[in-house]
Amino acid sequence: MRSNMAVGIISAIVLLLVLFGLLSSIFGLESFTKAFKKEYSTSTYHMADTAARQIIGDHFEEYLAGRETEEYNSTKEYLDAYCRNMNVSMIYVILVDQSDYGRFVSVFNAVENGVDNTEYQVWELGHKRDTTNLEYRLKYKSLYEQEVPYETVYRHHTTDGQHPHITTMVPVKNSEGETAAILCMQRPIRELYDARRPYLINIAVSTVLLAVLASLLAAAYIRKRLLAPIQSVSSEATRFARENTLGESLSGISKYREIANLAGSIDTMERDMVNYIENLTAVTAEKERISAELSLAKTIQENSIPNSFPAFPERVDFDIYASMDPAKEVGGDFYNFFLIDDDHLALAIGDVSDKGIPAALFMMVTNILISDRTKMGGSPGEILTFVNENLCAHNKADMFVTVWLGILELSTGTLFASNAGHEYPAICRTGGRFEFFKDKHGFILGGMEGQKYNTYTISLKPGDSLFVYTDGVPEAADPKGTGFGMDRMLAALNEAPASSPEQILNNVRRAVDGYVLDAEQFDDLTMLCVEYKGAKGEENDD
Repeated sequence: MRSNMAVGIISAIVLLLVLFGLLSSIFGLESFTKAFKKEYSTSTYHMADTAARQIIGDHFEEYLAGRETEEYNSTKEYLDAYCRNMNVSMIYVILVDQSDYGRFVSVFNAVENGVDNTEYQVWELGHKRDTTNLEYRLKYKSLYEQEVPYETVYRHHTTDGQHPHITTMVPVKNSEGETAAILCMQRPIRELYDARRPYLINIAVSTVLLAVLASLLAAAYIRKRLLAPIQSVSSEATRFARENTLGESLSGISKYREIANLAGSIDTMERDMVNYIENLTAVTAEKERISAELSLAKTIQENSIPNSFPAFPERVDFDIYASMDPAKEVGGDFYNFFLIDDDHLALAIGDVSDKGIPAALFMMVTNILISDRTKMGGSPGEILTFVNENLCAHNKADMFVTVWLGILELSTGTLFASNAGHEYPAICRTGGRFEFFKDKHGFILGGMEGQKYNTYTISLKPGDSLFVYTDGVPEAADPKGTGFGMDRMLAALNEAPASSPEQILNNVRRAVDGYVLDAEQFDDLTMLCVEYKGAKGEENDD
């Protein structure tokens, strides 16, 4: 079984082991080096101290003056032999200028270049040199002042082309116990590198073997305990996504709580998704049924009002146009117009207090009551009084409607009207501009029994126009929630007040749409406009 997860986990384990091996090597090498240096330093000190004890520290001045040459030669031969036998590169004895320890004079100098393949030159007796650096000066000073038994300098990086080495310095004392000179023994430290090499190899080999072994064990464990259960969960999730049917339970698939919880979550998800799909199917079917019913209700509502224009193409004494745009599928606004007889045109517009299906039903009841009662005769006030009583008698939902009702006598231009809490109509006289006609409002229909509604009259001349609307026009709001307002509506009406009713309504609707932009329509928007042309179409004749 191959898995990206397995590769990732095993790679992480190997990486951690390599990192662990690297850190172990670094810390181990540091500890090993410190211990080796300490041991190397100590052994070199004992070797240098042994050599120093064979030197007589009282005769250095005589050696430098050329006297006591037999003793000097004997000591020099001893140091040469000691240098060869102890495998050290150089042994030299120096007298250091104690004024600042910045210079010294060579007394003895034994060199064995074959020990470390070096090219040191033997210093003659009396050879003078400057102290190498400040470190050496300080160490010379501490030895002369007998602060320490010996000093050691490690030179891992040399500047004279020689190999790395250790220099151990011990005092050469005279018969009075004073430091008369310093013996320096230089020893190669390749043994340190030679000793570290197998250590590093062992660490590297151990790390590789451990990484391989850990990878094999981890792969077997991961495959059995992690990948197999997770693959089962993944396969079940893939199958469910393809088939959307319940499968076998995944309970008990793993002893690990996290994987067991994941498997349990898959089982729960499958059950919930199956239930959700069943519920969604039922809800979708119900929504489709409701949508179809709403579409049918919209068609019925649209057909319950006159919506074919021109409505009376054979008539020359008036022109009429109306529009209704519900905020939802069906609305609570309505308009209506019809000829009661050859000389009387009924005009009605209303706005139910709610929206949607309840408002649409209430609107249709109101429209039917107004239409039927108007055809029976009577003034608009008497008609609205009748409609109010009938609505109140069966208004369990406490809904109401505002209505403006007018009857235009076409032979005379007299408009008989009544207003039940509706908006003010707007009138444009011939050659003038639209202005609001502030009629007296009666109470809303369906709100209270026993209300009486008055009738008032308006005299229309040929060329005059009447515009009625619902509050959805002035209350249309822009994206900030600011309403269109009565002033903007009046300005839209007066953009071309002498135009046909259809053009006037188009001007208003265009102004509203340009104002609200993409803001959602929250109220029904209904308008009606009629132009009176006279008993025989005088306005047209003019």
